[in-house]
Amino acid sequence: MKTVAIYEAKTHLSELLAAVELGEEVTITRRGNPIARLVAVHLPESHASQTIKRRALIARIRANRDAAPVAGFDLQAAIEEGRD
Repeated sequence: MKTVAIYEAKTHLSELLAAVELGEEVTITRRGNPIARLVAVHLPESHASQTIKRRALIARIRANRDAAPVAGFDLQAAIEEGRD
């Protein structure tokens, strides 16, 4: 369970809600005292699992998009080979 102060919760609400969608619980504090808890609404299993899979895929794509290119791989040659 993640704990954040009110100011941080206001500043990063979108990120906190994304984490809650993935199953994390967030406690919001005022002067160190818990005052609220963010939890996901129970969605139909198919919708929830699709959301989790989609967010995981997006995270993997973002993590890999700046990776170094594969050595010895010629993209143009692969494209041309696919056209044959």
